[in-house]
Amino acid sequence: MSTVAPSESSAFAGPLRTVVTGASSGIGAATVRRLCTRGWQVVAVARRADRLAALAAECGCETVVADLTDQPAVDALRDHIAATSPIHAIVTVAGGAIGTDSVETADARDWMRMFDINVLSAQRVIGALLPALRAGARERGVGDILAVTSTAGQVAYESGGGYNAAKFALRGMMGALRLELAGEPLRVMQLAPGMVKTDEFALNRFGGDRDKVDALYAGVEHPLTAEDMAALIVHALETPAHVNLDEITVRPVAQAAQHKIVRGPLELRD
Repeated sequence: MSTVAPSESSAFAGPLRTVVTGASSGIGAATVRRLCTRGWQVVAVARRADRLAALAAECGCETVVADLTDQPAVDALRDHIAATSPIHAIVTVAGGAIGTDSVETADARDWMRMFDINVLSAQRVIGALLPALRAGARERGVGDILAVTSTAGQVAYESGGGYNAAKFALRGMMGALRLELAGEPLRVMQLAPGMVKTDEFALNRFGGDRDKVDALYAGVEHPLTAEDMAALIVHALETPAHVNLDEITVRPVAQAAQHKIVRGPLELRD
């Protein structure tokens, strides 16, 4: 049974159930772990079966292996959820950046791939699972949809045009969704991280170039971690039912803005 108090007014005692995408690494995996420790039943979704199996052995989550850029795979996820039990939250973490090319020199195939994994995968999952979420909201009194976006969806920067475009699109989609669902007890939330240091994100973006990854984080005191993001996601899901955290923007203290990063110790001025 869940240890979570789902709202101040709901009598629902759990268990609470959620779907988390992008669960094989980074923020997705950390979110699955934290939700499990909080008593949630978690359906962890990702492409890599071996990673999901290890996560399930570690924390007891349920797993579904699926490529969310493939509509039949999303349909299978929908059917699995419908055949088991309702869900009370959808957390879409799946996404990523490819390359650092300029707008002038970018390969459109990379941009299409980024749009597919960051935007369309979230749309597919949300559209497919809304009936199950509504069923869960009838139990709990509220249902949650939370997408991990990025500060890259708020402020553009050089060599990030494709990722900017995808995250701006995801942010816009979530804003439209909130308006479309107005009147239902369904919360639509976004977590927009700045600099987060995870095992794979930057390495994938830089095509496996470890030197570039090391240079990105060099000298930055305490970049955000996947565990930091997981804590914020769980906090958002567990706020009282009448509270909607529309958009949470979070950066490390060393990152004052998208373009201003302090490298070296943070020290008080005299």
